Amino acid sequence: MISYAAAANGAHIPAANAASYPARHGNLVRPLIDGIPAFGRISDAIENALHSIWLTVAFFVPDFRFPNGESLFEALDRAVQRGLDVRVIFWRPNAESYHFGSTFAGTAADREMLRLRGSRFRARWDRAHRTYCQHQKCWVIDAGYGSETTFVGGINLSALAMESPGHRNGGKRHDVYVEVSGPAATDICHNFVQRWNEASDRDEADGSWCNSPADVMRFPERLSAPQGPSLVQVQRMVSPGRYTDDHAAPDASPYPIRDGERSILEQYVSAIDAARSSIYIENQALPVPEIAARIEAAVNRGIDVVIVVPAEACRDSDAGFQTTPWRSLQNCDNLTVATLSGPRRTGGGAIYVHSKLMLVDDAWATIGSCNLHQWSLGGHTEINAAIWDADVVRMLRHQLLFEHLAEDVRSLDDRQALRRFRYLALANRKRVERGSSCWQGLAIAIAPSVGAQDE
Repeated sequence: MISYAAAANGAHIPAANAASYPARHGNLVRPLIDGIPAFGRISDAIENALHSIWLTVAFFVPDFRFPNGESLFEALDRAVQRGLDVRVIFWRPNAESYHFGSTFAGTAADREMLRLRGSRFRARWDRAHRTYCQHQKCWVIDAGYGSETTFVGGINLSALAMESPGHRNGGKRHDVYVEVSGPAATDICHNFVQRWNEASDRDEADGSWCNSPADVMRFPERLSAPQGPSLVQVQRMVSPGRYTDDHAAPDASPYPIRDGERSILEQYVSAIDAARSSIYIENQALPVPEIAARIEAAVNRGIDVVIVVPAEACRDSDAGFQTTPWRSLQNCDNLTVATLSGPRRTGGGAIYVHSKLMLVDDAWATIGSCNLHQWSLGGHTEINAAIWDADVVRMLRHQLLFEHLAEDVRSLDDRQALRRFRYLALANRKRVERGSSCWQGLAIAIAPSVGAQDE
């Protein structure tokens, strides 16, 4: 039985039971909203790393630059020159999954580029099955050392990621990462080691760079020291048969990973069911029927719910969405579905909501790579951090709503804040319908009938 003494305000929200990793006390958690702050902090961590840099990459576009102007490969090559152990796991799409987006798939051209650069970091390529994606986006800096820190989230390596709506002159992509230091960082390290050792193409001639199949990493043997007050559980979605080594993380029971893992889905369901006052969701897609039915029940029992999604419709999500009872909830005054857009008078336009997060009751949050659609919940490999810490969650809610509403809601509780969100989002929608280019903030209410593309 897990004790929640250090996070009493979230004690009513259970952790996932069928999971590789338990909920762990003693973590320092720092949400990072949008690409410029997130990659600025990651760049600082790379610059200050003393021992190692490990990362998993799903999507990659060569135009990506850190805020200091460095490309990914410039940053990694420079770290190798400093003597650090630098490793990257890149997703290699199957023929059925190339349509998802740009990747660094280890083609002949990719490898020639690395050769011409003289790149000496170690890399492996890892496939998912059939049409699915190795969708994790995580960074592990100085694993196992006192300087250790980790990052998980949804932000891809592309120039689009740096178009942050809350910074400079605004931008057209909204996204979130979270930095985690402390015992839960050990689990993010364990996830990397498990994937590295069993990367699908490690035995192929073009499946690795600067390492051989004999390059087997050791799993972490002890938990990292406590760094802060937050309770955190690292959760995943993993398809059955993808990995087989059930070597346990420190102070955890062996988990039969060969059977797959669905702890992110389990956590979403239990958190929605446990909600007492509010649910705030940002995601690329409106929920699949399994999640939507839970949200319907929450709305019907009086929970205030706000869902922020992109304006673009997704052909796959939309088909499942039409089978859910959302249309019967359109007139409920405690459900708001909204998108983000900058006023035209400032040169703004539609902002793509790429974040994957949920806040419940101002006490619990999840941030990671997992979308609420059938790909992420049915076959992608994903990673999220679930957080029990009222101070962290309230501050995250304040920051998100300040960006979206251009209004400080720190004096409001969670219900009041979401109702204020609804009021302003509906007012903005009316202005748009009148043809006005003047509205407050970014949030615009929409009919709950659209989803988004996967990326």
